[in-house]
Amino acid sequence: MANKNLDKAYFISFCIEQYKMHVSATGVKVMELFDRYGVTNYLWDNFEVLHTQGHRWLMADIDAYIQGKEGAR
Repeated sequence: MANKNLDKAYFISFCIEQYKMHVSATGVKVMELFDRYGVTNYLWDNFEVLHTQGHRWLMADIDAYIQGKEGAR
């Protein structure tokens, strides 16, 4: 179980770094955005499916997830 949690943590770190470049933001700004919309929990809970995708697909998925959350406000 510890290895699975470590894999998830590495995956989330990867997503944060990729998203920083995707939106040209700092890590702090990305973490604020991820916290506001629950993106980190989404990535953690859906790791099994998401970690098999490429980074472009992941960025588009995160964008769609955030937009869906913004629309719900």
